[in-house]
Parts: sequence; structure tokens; C-alpha cells
Amino acid sequence: MSQIKNFTKGFIKENPVFVLLLGLCPTLGVTTSAINGLGMGLATTFVLVGSNLVVSVVRNVIPDKVRIPSFILIIASFVTIVELVMQAYLPGLFDALGLFIPLIVVNCIVLGRAEAFASKNNIGSSLIDGLGMGLGFSFALTLLGAVRELLGAGAIFGFKFIEGDLMLVFILAPGAFIALGYLVAIINKFNKA
Repeated sequence: MSQIKNFTKGFIKENPVFVLLLGLCPTLGVTTSAINGLGMGLATTFVLVGSNLVVSVVRNVIPDKVRIPSFILIIASFVTIVELVMQAYLPGLFDALGLFIPLIVVNCIVLGRAEAFASKNNIGSSLIDGLGMGLGFSFALTLLGAVRELLGAGAIFGFKFIEGDLMLVFILAPGAFIALGYLVAIINKFNKA
């Protein structure tokens, strides 16, 4: 039962974006479309799961003095894998996400989960936690990207739903703040119910 709680807490109760307000730089920067949000979310999920796994395995071997630098090195290795694979097989998405892919290394969600959870728990729990938080982050980025894309371009995942004059502001940077603010308010209302 606790494994299910570890997995589901990243979606609503402890969602990194909507509740904890972590990782807002890529959240606001790449969510101009649902596909960009999904791509960044899945890339971060891979890094979260991989780094949680490795940190959990080596947690008793790493001395306390070099714990954080070691975690950053582990995370950077997984980010490099994601970056190279995405550049080779998804060049359009790689170009759209740009600088935000290497910035996963310093994303406080990934380092925070390595420090707060994976370094203190077993491999199975760490994998479940990484997967739950990563998919919750992916959900948040995809939802925010879909809202912005729908209101700004009349489409979701490139499929056109609305024709005519739209609110271009949602494709621009201020639209990210507006849409995120409303989504955070809705999620907070849902969590309090």
C-alpha cells in the first residue's frame, strides 16, 4: 500500500509543479505546446528514475562530504544519455527544448528526490518514487502545454480545434504565468476538497 502512495503522491498531493512549485524554469520555458511539455516531462522522468536507482544502490558507499557532488555527477550522466538519444532520434523535439535539457541536471526536483528519498530508501521504493514524481511532472508539463497551446493556437498536440482569433499571449512568456496560476489554483482547490 505504501508503494502505491509513493507512486501516486507525485500526481496530485505532492505534484512537483502544481503543489511544491519546483522546476518552474523548464515548466514555464518549454510548455508552449503539449508535445514540448510531454517531451521534457518524459526526459526528466527518465533522469529521475535512473538517478534514484543509482543513488539508492550506492547510498551506503558515498561519504557524507561528497554526497551532493556525487548525486549531481550521477544525474548529469543520465541527462547526457537523454540529450544524446534525443538529439539522435528526436531532433525536432531536441531543437524545441534546447538549453532546457542540460538544465535538468540542476533541476531541484531531481536533486531533491535523490537527497530526500533515494539516499534513504531501498531500490524498489526509490524507483517507484522516481517514476511517480516524474510522471506527475510530465502530467503537469503536458497539461500546462495543452492549455497554452489550445488557448494560444487553437490546437492540442498539433491537432487544430479552434479557428479564428485566439489569445496569442498564451503562447508567449506571460501566458505561461497566467495559465500556471490558474492551474495551481484549481489543483489547490481540488486538494483541499
